[in-house]
Amino acid sequence: MIDVGEPSISDDGMLDQPGIAAAMTEADLFKIRAHVPDFDLISDEYRRESGVARSRWVSRLDVAYGSRPEERLDLFFPDERDQRRPIHIFVHGGYWRANVKEDYAFIANTVCAAGSIAAIVEYGKLPAVRLATLVKQVRRASLWLKLNAACLGANPEAISASGHSAGAHLAFYLAGNGPHETAALSAPPSSLFLTSGIYDLRPITTSFLQGEISLSEKEVSQWSPLGATLQSTTHIELAVGGMETAPFLEQAETFAISTSTSRPIHLIPGADHMSIARDMGDTRTAMGARFWTFLELAARATSRS
Repeated sequence: MIDVGEPSISDDGMLDQPGIAAAMTEADLFKIRAHVPDFDLISDEYRRESGVARSRWVSRLDVAYGSRPEERLDLFFPDERDQRRPIHIFVHGGYWRANVKEDYAFIANTVCAAGSIAAIVEYGKLPAVRLATLVKQVRRASLWLKLNAACLGANPEAISASGHSAGAHLAFYLAGNGPHETAALSAPPSSLFLTSGIYDLRPITTSFLQGEISLSEKEVSQWSPLGATLQSTTHIELAVGGMETAPFLEQAETFAISTSTSRPIHLIPGADHMSIARDMGDTRTAMGARFWTFLELAARATSRS
């Protein structure tokens, strides 16, 4: 089921937004700054709205979920004092090698308003550590939240997650196993909301990023969600901006088809790779409203757990 609004599906089965191809340049299609004119302005908005969130919501910051210095998360609590509140995990992007959780606290503005506890997760960065470590860290954070849910006034069976860009890639592995993995996942979320994700690592190896993160052939084969196995009980929704560059539009469509033809894709008209994440924290926007609906449905689905 593809919720695309005005955009259509092209003859080759890929998401097609009118005017997208003409708007693209010869610049590397993974180089977001080259394709988002307001890149710096929106980055500043991330930080400003994150400051608003830290002032608005009760929080516990830099909570350790593991032993490494970067294994920390920030928690934001809704006004309601229900002792069985849902938890929502957010994993930020940055192509696995940049950005910090502090700049994504704005996600809590929607999560907490929807009545859930927001957990904004930090993790290590490439190339200092490798993808296997990053996946383990995000899974470790999820398990820590499940084991400590009662102390947080939360329901351990009502955990959902989301991620943006590389964060969507990592968040997927809360519910997916790489082809080399055989052990069952210890704390899969009930549902995932994956935004502008990277589901096939192969194209990254021919982008500007390869010189910075040096993905290996082994990492490409082991950690591309297109080759992974999904936990059948986890509900997944995909979102992508109508003004994204071609790889993000194409990968969302390919990933949806490869996992299930009923996997919904929400194509957000007018949203680019930066604004779509910003708008997750603002329910007045199309993306924020869609994210809110996801959170409400996730909470309702687990309310009897």
